[in-house]
Amino acid sequence: QVQFVESGGGLVQPGGSLRLSCAASGIILRIYAMGWYRQAPGKQRQLVARITNDGRIDSMDSVKGRFTISRDNAKNAVYLQMNSLKPEDTAVYYCNKLVNLVSWGQGTQVTVSS
Repeated sequence: QVQFVESGGGLVQPGGSLRLSCAASGIILRIYAMGWYRQAPGKQRQLVARITNDGRIDSMDSVKGRFTISRDNAKNAVYLQMNSLKPEDTAVYYCNKLVNLVSWGQGTQVTVSS
């Protein structure tokens, strides 16, 4: 059974940084393109950043230059480095495949507030 466990969230002031981690079991991540998603209260879940199985990365316009997705195939993990955080980045963050998504993990809460 595929399981994602996200961690690294927390409360941070505007302009601060966080590094999110996604640990996977039941799946070999290096085979798949992966993404970080987020869902803010009352809003739909959206794709924030993605990384292909050969390491190409992309992100949504509102986080370009601030968020960087990466992967460590040896650790079977995916990461999201978030810098210059803004209040509008507040959401629960999840990782999942880009195609044929599997069950969502519990996510990790990121709150950006002064």
